[in-house]
Amino acid sequence: MSLVTLLPFIVLIGAMFLMTRSAKKKQQQAADMRNQMQPGSGVRTIGGMYATVKEVSDDTVLLDAGPGVELLFAKNAIGAVLSDDEYNRIVHGIEHDLKSDVVPDDASSLTETDEPAADAAAASDDKSVDLGKKDEAEETSDDAAAEAKTDAEPKKSDGESDAK
Repeated sequence: MSLVTLLPFIVLIGAMFLMTRSAKKKQQQAADMRNQMQPGSGVRTIGGMYATVKEVSDDTVLLDAGPGVELLFAKNAIGAVLSDDEYNRIVHGIEHDLKSDVVPDDASSLTETDEPAADAAAASDDKSVDLGKKDEAEETSDDAAAEAKTDAEPKKSDGESDAK
């Protein structure tokens, strides 16, 4: 057999090896996560139930799902071990304190300038900017001239109003 005919089989075997290797890594990470569970930590089961770990044994976990509700689960049924902030946010609706993460309403506090804002405003008022506007006296004389010109010209019509 030549190398060309064996190449597809080698590629297929290599792909299968890589897929099983990544699956084993995920299984190992999940097992490590389950072994690190301690009483008092919040968990989510694979069924989507949130509870607090009360007791951990070799193959089972005793969960506290509410006042007077204790459930016994297999360790494999634990989908995720949650941090305290995440568990409190999901179960109790308690957000962590966002006071330290406040963003100012305006950007003036984010920029540092050497001169105060009042001095900057005064400096900008000193310079007048010509935006192409005319004085009012010039505007009124231009408007009057335009009206006189339109009155002097005969009005044109399309001819339909005179024809009967």
